[in-house]
Amino acid sequence: MNYIIVEDEKPSAERLKLLISSLRSDYNHIATFDSVSSTVKWLKQNPHPELAFFDIQLADGISFEIFEQVKIDFPVIFTTAYNEYALKAFKVNSIDYLLKPVNETELKAAIEKFHSTRNVINTIDPNQIANLLSQLNNNYKTRFVVKVGEHLKMIDCSNIAFFHSMNKSTFIRNIEGRDYAIDQTLDQIELAINPTEFYRVNRSCIMGIKTIRDIVAYSNSRLKIVPTVKTEEDIIVSRERVSGFKEWLEK
Repeated sequence: MNYIIVEDEKPSAERLKLLISSLRSDYNHIATFDSVSSTVKWLKQNPHPELAFFDIQLADGISFEIFEQVKIDFPVIFTTAYNEYALKAFKVNSIDYLLKPVNETELKAAIEKFHSTRNVINTIDPNQIANLLSQLNNNYKTRFVVKVGEHLKMIDCSNIAFFHSMNKSTFIRNIEGRDYAIDQTLDQIELAINPTEFYRVNRSCIMGIKTIRDIVAYSNSRLKIVPTVKTEEDIIVSRERVSGFKEWLEK
């Protein structure tokens, strides 16, 4: 049983691979991909696997975009950290999913479901994918509420330069260069915002595309972002995210 993993976080991909191996020794892992573009390229050039595990949020977009570029003739089990509202779409459309971090018991159940239905699964209906994309796109946050003293302040995403973390706290920096503390992690924020407008350039910063003034080459095959707002430290695109960052810029 040949399968592929589409996941842009190496630890998550390796953990999933180990879990699958422990559950099904007869499964053969072919490859792991971290982006929409690399997955599409491989699928167009190689025989398709019998099964795939797709994360939703990838380095250069949402995995549902893969279905728009190549015909998927094999079943897919999605892994996701999206909230319950978005997950309803999977239930309605009978597409299986696993909530991250992936639980071994749930993974086993999903694989068993795959085997019990594999003879009737052909392709995923493009209309299902369109519906999922519509629901997810409509579910992105358009503003955040922060506390300023005894007051609550609303900050529209269009007025956010970037999100960043320091000293174990998370902040919004607006286009005027002011920081506002927010009670969410960067991982939570990354899943809530529109990936066409913001990109996670490293572990401590999610950059807004509208406030990038310049991009210059940096040491060790990395990139340095010069934003339109003042920063105390350089914003560096980590080496493993450079490729996805370039693709994001082009989109």
